[in-house]
Parts: sequence; structure tokens; C-alpha cells
Amino acid sequence: MASPEEQYELITRRLPEVLGGESIKAILAEGRSPKAYWGSAPTGRPHIGYFVPLTKIADFLRAGVEVTILLAGTTDVHAFLDNLKAPLELVEHRTKYYKHVLLTVFTALGIPTSKLRFVQGSSYQLSKEYNLDNYKLCSIVSEHDAKKAGAEVVKQVESPLLSGLLYPGLQALDEEYLGVDFQFGGIDQRKIFTFAELYLPRLGYRKRAHLMNAMVPGLAGGKMSSSDPNSKIDFLDSPEVIRRKVKAAFCEEGNVKENGLLAFVGAVLMPISQLRIDRVNGDGVLESGLGDQRPFGEEGAVFSIERDERFGGRLDYGSFDDLEKDFEEKKVHPKDLKTAVGNAIVRLLEPIRKAFEENEEWKDVERLGYPDPKAEKKKKKEKVYHPPPPGRGRPAQTS
Repeated sequence: MASPEEQYELITRRLPEVLGGESIKAILAEGRSPKAYWGSAPTGRPHIGYFVPLTKIADFLRAGVEVTILLAGTTDVHAFLDNLKAPLELVEHRTKYYKHVLLTVFTALGIPTSKLRFVQGSSYQLSKEYNLDNYKLCSIVSEHDAKKAGAEVVKQVESPLLSGLLYPGLQALDEEYLGVDFQFGGIDQRKIFTFAELYLPRLGYRKRAHLMNAMVPGLAGGKMSSSDPNSKIDFLDSPEVIRRKVKAAFCEEGNVKENGLLAFVGAVLMPISQLRIDRVNGDGVLESGLGDQRPFGEEGAVFSIERDERFGGRLDYGSFDDLEKDFEEKKVHPKDLKTAVGNAIVRLLEPIRKAFEENEEWKDVERLGYPDPKAEKKKKKEKVYHPPPPGRGRPAQTS
């Protein structure tokens, strides 16, 4: 069994920032399991960028953390606040789709899910107590603080909606009503997290810890977005589509900034490769997983790049820093990196695609949650014959 120090290292490794880590250490020292929550609004279609937080959540589960994944449904407060992103009648189906995806990802990785639970916000966000706390927050939070907290997350427009000002407070209240010890999210959530640390104690609730993962650029550089098909790879994309998107990705020679492929190797492929090595080495927490469970590296490396012998042969890496350094020094060509990343992503997604094809319920919610835009085109109106008024039609034929 891992020591509290080893558990804390597993919980916090590879994270750019941890706020309130001492409170997590204290819980582990008492022999208790920390409780965490990660939230996701099922608006757009989930893409492989979700592997970044999910790979980290896998660490939480391995360390014995009780993880809650908060999904917004059609009657949830957060779904209403995100209504501009997806029609509400589709959100319920998308919520079920997200749950299928996330559970399959953990199963494919071989991560035990006995300490994982899914919660819909409507199970508590419409309660009398939650709403009363929301009103209390509204009475003590200034417009400036609310707007500042949501600046990185809530869409900024010239005439902002009131919903954008409510969002940070509601996300803070989720920590209390889900009964967690820390919240996990992207580094773009930092202002909301510090907002929660400031205002929850003013309601008489304890301050939680906050853990943040780095944001991985999209394939075209910039943010990986569900609304931009060229910036991301879907969980269900075919091998041909995956390789085409990877081939077209921005990957300038020597440029390690805004390089989505390079960042994905460090945030997802290398950690998953290490997880598979740990399983081979006898990690008793991990399960067998689905599909090809070989690491993405050869002979103990966490990532390998195959090259023709004429260009130096295979490159093996044990750390991301070494790969990043070689790429920056132009020892790794973008074409070789793209080939290696494309092949790795194909292997990573193969068991997820296979599970989807074998699950009729999952296919049904996918069809209902993400209807084909071409099928929604209005049918041509059928011509209906309307007889002319009396006296205006053709004269009657007389015999």
C-alpha cells in the first residue's frame, strides 16, 4: 500500500499549480481518502483534449481519491448558463454520451472506477438550500469580482448576460454541496478557484484545495475547441481521419510553442505509456485495460519515434524534457513526430471506437445528441391544390 507521501506525489505530479496542497496532505496523513470533483458541461462533442484531465483523474483514482464527475443535464443550472453553446433539448442525450465516453476511457486505460461517481447538477442545484446560498453570495459579491472570476471561462461580450456573473459563485457552491476536499480543472479556471477560496468561508464553509492541469493547444495552434473540427480529434474518428488531421496539424520545425502534437505527447501519451509500464511491473491497483496495451515506447522508453536508418534510426525518450529539447534543436523532424503521434492516437482510440460499435444504447444517444445537420434540412413543401373561388375556375364542360 502506498504511503501518504507517495499518494500525494501521485495526486499532484505533472500539475503546473496546486493551491492548498497542505489540506490534502493532512487528509492522507489521517488515513482518509480525499474527495475531488471535476465538472464538464456536455455542450459540444468531446474530443481527445479530454484525455488531459482524464489522464490526471486516473492518477487520482490510483491514489485512492473518491472522484465525482459533475455533468450538466437539461434541467441543470449550469446547462442553462451554457445555453448559448447547445440547445437544451440535446443536452440530456449529450450527458449520457459523455458518461459512456468517460467510463470507456477509464476502462480502456485499466483504471478501477469503484471510487468514481457521476452526478447531475439538478440533483442539488434546484434545492432550497442551494438557492438560498446563491442569494447570499449575490448579496456579498461585487460585479467586479464576479466578472473578474469568470474572465477566462465565461465568454466576454460588450453587453454581458447576468448568467456570466452568476457562474463563478455557483461553481464555488458546487464544492460544498458535492462534499469534496478539492476541485480539479484547467489552469484557465484559476480565477474561479481563488474566488471560491475567498467567498466560501464568508458563507461559513471551509476553503477547499484546487489542482490545475495545463491547457493543451489544438492541432492548428491556439485552443482545442469542440466547435472547430480542424483543431481536434474526435474520440470516434477513424484511423484515416486521425492520420489526416495529424498530418495537417501545425508543427513547425524547432517550434515548441503552440505545438499541440508535442504538448499532447507530454500531457497524455507519455503518462499513459508510463501507466502501462507500471502495470507490467506489477502495480496491483491497475486492471487489464482494453485493446493494445503496449507502451508507446520501445525497450522501456515512454515514447519512441521510428526513423529510417539513413536519418539516424529510432529515437527513444524517457522524459518529455528530452523530447522537447531535441525538437527545439531540430533533431526531431515534424514529419517523424507526426507519424509517431498519429500511430499512437490510432492505438489509443481503437478500443473506444470498438466499444462504441458494440453498444447500441451509446449509438442511440450519439445519434440523438449530435444529429446529422444534413438530415435536418427542411423538406420541400408539398404542393396542395386549392380550388378557385366560385366563378373564377374553368367554365364547366357542357355536353
